[in-house]
Amino acid sequence: MRNYRLIEIDWPEFGGADAPPEFGVDEYRGRLAAAREAMGERGLTHLVVYGDREHFANIQYLTGFDPRFEEALLIVQEEGVPLLLVGNEGEGYLPVSPLYVAGELRAERYPTFSLLDQPRRDARLLRDILASEGIGDGAQVGCVGWKYYLETEIPDSAFALELPSFIVDLLRSLAGHDGVENSTDLFMHADYGFRAKCSATELAYMEYAGARASEAMKLMLLGMREGMRDFELVAEMGYTGEPLNCHVTFGTDENRAKSLSGPVGAILRRGSVFSSNVAYFGSNVCRAGWIAESAADLPANARDYVEAFAGKYFAAMGEWFSLLEIDMPGDALYRVIADNLPGFGITLNPGHLIHMDEWLSSPIFAGSSIEIQSGMVMQVDVIPASPVYFSTRMEDGVAIADRRLRAEMQAKYPQAYARCQARRRLMIDTLGFELAEEVLPLSNIPAIVPPFLLNPRQVFALEK
Repeated sequence: MRNYRLIEIDWPEFGGADAPPEFGVDEYRGRLAAAREAMGERGLTHLVVYGDREHFANIQYLTGFDPRFEEALLIVQEEGVPLLLVGNEGEGYLPVSPLYVAGELRAERYPTFSLLDQPRRDARLLRDILASEGIGDGAQVGCVGWKYYLETEIPDSAFALELPSFIVDLLRSLAGHDGVENSTDLFMHADYGFRAKCSATELAYMEYAGARASEAMKLMLLGMREGMRDFELVAEMGYTGEPLNCHVTFGTDENRAKSLSGPVGAILRRGSVFSSNVAYFGSNVCRAGWIAESAADLPANARDYVEAFAGKYFAAMGEWFSLLEIDMPGDALYRVIADNLPGFGITLNPGHLIHMDEWLSSPIFAGSSIEIQSGMVMQVDVIPASPVYFSTRMEDGVAIADRRLRAEMQAKYPQAYARCQARRRLMIDTLGFELAEEVLPLSNIPAIVPPFLLNPRQVFALEK
């Protein structure tokens, strides 16, 4: 590994889009056509796609509709107009779908998806709805939820389903047990899943989200003051209503043992640990370190934090980035972290795919032959943990785009593309990273890691 160093910088101003790019009806037509092609290859007559507030991304991918309060179910046949079942409150939100507006998505109110004790009259039974869509003897139904399973964890994993049982039971009563299978991998598999590789419009959306989330994190980091309450610091992010794909976390010494906790009213004290994230649809930006100006503010046994922990992490991430390129097998990215940071408590994948949901899947794991591909959006989510040194983090998003995809993004979204190129220059020229030409940083604080958060101008860089 190259050595790290500490430098002084003024944090950059890259700007960002005023509004996210819109996904037109042609984008959804293309996605639906691809889904039907995959159905034909697998011998499926139907796709049944389930969604709720937590598990919204697959149904949103096909329709543009994300369930906000209730559940929803999309039924796609081999041909014809798909049917979307929504609860009472979902009806008014249907125009968010370009397909629905264009008359290419049918919708029906199914009040069982509504909240308890809301009106549930004047609606068809789900059995009758499914049967009317052709689900019966001879049908082969692919169910799409939010997970698929391996044979090593669940025998007959193709038939293991995580959708609500009342839906699965009805489907199997109509099509038979073997006529209902798990098809979530079509959307989420790290190698061939639809959402594992993004279009130029999706990349532009994630650039918008990455800029917004990282600006929020930057406002928190630069606004940090000793004696503030954690609620006050989170308010610095300037939240303006973007939908979140996971909760805003916030950790200090007061809730250190609760790693996914949000703010609790804790006072920020010098010498305390700090971690927080901001995750809008398509992004997640996280930083972790110490509320300190220098090593002198840390507990005595942690005062070599930079030399023993955070600096080594930063250097290893430099190696990780140098390998991030098209056709690189995931195992190589896994090994560079496993080999260089043993004993750093890294238990999850050292990097994963992100889409509208915070974790899609990952090509990066031990022995992975899945190669990095154009269109992937990687979350730089390498999480070290230590009982002495706590943690450090440079968690941002980066897109992988070959020459063709870069040219398309530049033509359609020139300002977003220009921001990505400006971020590349900062990472290469100021922070010392080696980046393949296909790597497009999406964060406005790309790989900016201050070890001592009360001294944010001092950040890590790699020796040249």
